[in-house]
Amino acid sequence: MNKARLEAFSDGVIAIAITIMVLGLQMPRGAGLDDLLKLVPQLLSYVLSFTYVGIYWVNHHHLLQPVSRVNGRILWANLHLLFWLSLIPFVTNWVAEHHRDPVPVASYGAVLLMCSVAFLLLRRALIASEGRDSRLAKAVGKGVKNSASIVLYALAIPLSMWSPLLGTAIYVVLAAFWFIPDHRFEISK
Repeated sequence: MNKARLEAFSDGVIAIAITIMVLGLQMPRGAGLDDLLKLVPQLLSYVLSFTYVGIYWVNHHHLLQPVSRVNGRILWANLHLLFWLSLIPFVTNWVAEHHRDPVPVASYGAVLLMCSVAFLLLRRALIASEGRDSRLAKAVGKGVKNSASIVLYALAIPLSMWSPLLGTAIYVVLAAFWFIPDHRFEISK
């Protein structure tokens, strides 16, 4: 199967997720700076989530770049990733309204954890299709960054129940960790 439909569908779902997030932003109740400052938690939640969705979009693009074909397993793994990415607007709005409460912050982390697990499964499905000696396998390497992220998300979720600020700090650090581009994909072209 040609990968173009998978890429186009994925781009569409990701674009819709970003659109839903921006539409979820509230307007300030008044015209003063203090009215805008009341929305800082909401704006920061949006920025963090936009960054995460952007990171997944970029890494998805890089992951599919060297792929020559897709199969049913890849389509389902990709759909699994898109499912979890589509939940980011929901948890973003929830955590924006309740950023000091443990359950929304832990739920945000649970969605991020599942996005990371789904990305790992997609990566494995692609490597299984392309082969262990493929350009993709060489570019991805052992996936230490993905595995370390899964461990840190899994740690941040229960920590969020104790300290929502600490859980959020881990999510921010992980976003910064992934924001740094991985140049192995450019080298493998």
